[in-house]
Amino acid sequence: MGRKWSFPAFVVCCLLVAGVFTACADEPKEGRAEEARMVTIELKSPAFKEGEMIPVKYTCDDADVSPALSWSEPPEATRELVLICDDPDAPIGTWDHWVLYGLPADTAGLPEGVPKTKEIESGGVHGKNSWGNLGYGGPCPPKGSAHRYFFRLYAIDTKLDLKPGASKKEVLNAIEGHILAKGELMGKYAR
Repeated sequence: MGRKWSFPAFVVCCLLVAGVFTACADEPKEGRAEEARMVTIELKSPAFKEGEMIPVKYTCDDADVSPALSWSEPPEATRELVLICDDPDAPIGTWDHWVLYGLPADTAGLPEGVPKTKEIESGGVHGKNSWGNLGYGGPCPPKGSAHRYFFRLYAIDTKLDLKPGASKKEVLNAIEGHILAKGELMGKYAR
């Protein structure tokens, strides 16, 4: 016959097993550990602060020009910078507003109203946004609650071999495993 467990012994055994599972769950996964070691770049704009409303000038309801952006110095090993802006609150799924890659590593920011050309004068190549256009397409949500717009800057340790017009997915696939640092700025807009 099997051994009978007393209630206190059973409770202690269950607590030990739960502790082992909790410790294993808290152990960082490979991707999480890499992200935890990643350097943070400070990304900001004179047009709006983190979590504030994006002025109408930078939306489809007005001039629809890109806001000026600036950032702190990326790590020394940076070869290129990548900038992506998207809206995860769009009704049909995440909507890509701006895909820009191939920015020189020593770039410290972008002026307001970056031209919507294949390549920009200071260096950098435009990918396609969710409208299928090159360059920045500002917030243009349906009427209702505010949407969040995330501007993300990536410092990467390689030079991308992507032609103009790459999608956000293609760019993210190309930079996977090459990200040295990341910065993020979130603004909101509602109509």
